[in-house]
Amino acid sequence: MAKTHLSLSHDPELKGRPSGFRIPIRSVRASVGAGFLYPITGSIRLMPGLPTRPAYYDIDIELSTGRIIGLS
Repeated sequence: MAKTHLSLSHDPELKGRPSGFRIPIRSVRASVGAGFLYPITGSIRLMPGLPTRPAYYDIDIELSTGRIIGLS
């Protein structure tokens, strides 16, 4: 489950853990390559997944000028 560091714990053995609450799920995403779904709670920034083709394949140097090509 993707949640913020401020979220409540799921571990019932922790002292002082509140009971009788619901965790609102904002959305559910699929990690297709890994083969699982994960719920997202609260306000959290997620890291983007990696592309299938690395961007460094499109970067090159013109040897005559020393100019770097392919950087945006």
